[in-house]
Amino acid sequence: MRVIPSLSVALTALLVSGCSSFTGKASEALPSRAQWAVLPLVNYSQTPQAGERGEQILLSVLSSRGLQPRLYHAPGQGELALIEDSERQAAALEWARAQKLDYVITGSVEEWQYKSGLDGEPAVGISLRVVQPSSGKVLWSNSGARAGWSRESLAGSAQKVLDALVGDLRFE
Repeated sequence: MRVIPSLSVALTALLVSGCSSFTGKASEALPSRAQWAVLPLVNYSQTPQAGERGEQILLSVLSSRGLQPRLYHAPGQGELALIEDSERQAAALEWARAQKLDYVITGSVEEWQYKSGLDGEPAVGISLRVVQPSSGKVLWSNSGARAGWSRESLAGSAQKVLDALVGDLRFE
């Protein structure tokens, strides 16, 4: 008889949490007082400007954790439309080296959409990594995905994914 209450608690927890998946582990302690920047997130989704949307939410999540990173802005907005995301990311890393930044956070958006069907639930998949620009060394990497509920916003689902990913970053 004790199995039924335990099972119902487990099922309730599963339903409340939505459907999420995360990989990776906590980072080594990184100095929060260092010079940080958010570089472009490469958009592998089929939604235009998903990377830019993710970058803005990431800035907000990092700020809530006490970090105040700079955001990379590419010069020449007209030319930016012609540059592929991977080239924009490489140019941003060069900018970070020139600025002598200590750490950058970059990554990719794999999914950013409302699923088709009656419910139209939001689905988000994001990968992040912390890179040391001077060496190009990846110090931490993590990925997360979440399918939200039908009445949840896409930005809200993205914020939950990014909050969980950044939660694995340890700052000193």
